[in-house]
Amino acid sequence: MKKWILLACAIVSEVSATLSLKAALDHPVWYVVVAIGYVASFIFLSFVLREGLALGVAYGIWGALGVALTAILSSVFFGEPLTLVMTFGLLLIIGGVLCVEIGSQKAKEKKEVAV
Repeated sequence: MKKWILLACAIVSEVSATLSLKAALDHPVWYVVVAIGYVASFIFLSFVLREGLALGVAYGIWGALGVALTAILSSVFFGEPLTLVMTFGLLLIIGGVLCVEIGSQKAKEKKEVAV
């Protein structure tokens, strides 16, 4: 459970930093949030890996949810478009990450049976 909480913290940090990039265009003080957010995100991601989550799974979830949340929240906060085609693309990304996660679990089960 701890690794999933740490992964959620990594995602929230990264999304906050990315959204702050847009805010920093008009108010440069937001660059502080950008720097802190990205550093925190990578620190949390390293903690996730220490907890034993596979790199491909951790990075895939972090990246996919980061992209999806950034697209959705930039639409909410900055009025950027979020079309049906874009939404479908985001769902495909999330579906691909789910396939990686399921495949990872199957490989782990197979490895445990072989040992």
